[in-house]
Amino acid sequence: MQCVLQDILASWWLRSNAMHWLEALSYLITILGFPTAILVFIYEHRRRLENEENELHRHLSEEYDNFLRLVLDNADLLLLRASDTASALSEEQLERREIIYRMLVSLFEKAYIILYSDDMNPDANRRWMSWEDDMAEWCRKEEFVELLPELLEGEDDAFSRHILAIAKD
Repeated sequence: MQCVLQDILASWWLRSNAMHWLEALSYLITILGFPTAILVFIYEHRRRLENEENELHRHLSEEYDNFLRLVLDNADLLLLRASDTASALSEEQLERREIIYRMLVSLFEKAYIILYSDDMNPDANRRWMSWEDDMAEWCRKEEFVELLPELLEGEDDAFSRHILAIAKD
């Protein structure tokens, strides 16, 4: 009888001791697990946002590449020349040139709205500066700058101020 009682007490003590250990482990998991889960969530969220920003930039870059192909397809408009070529163009060519410039301004505005911010991180700033370089390149063309006020009608005010400031430089 005493042996059975000892077995029962030993079993109870082991279960009780095991329960204490399990309870202590659950506290440890709670103390370490929740902060770890929060840190993993924040890390994954930042990575997802960074990937989305990179994807947006890649998509806009593809659109700009397509625009440059359009310029190449319309080489008769002499859009890549630095000097004034408007006098050598027909009425139909002038109209096509204006449409292409409107497409360019629309693309630049889209890039501005999506990518530009006053408080950009270094990667976002690097991506934005590539767009600003493209804007500056087009703003060195006299005929583009002459048409710019007309092209900016109805466009975002902040973008209009930004590209006009680039054109003045």
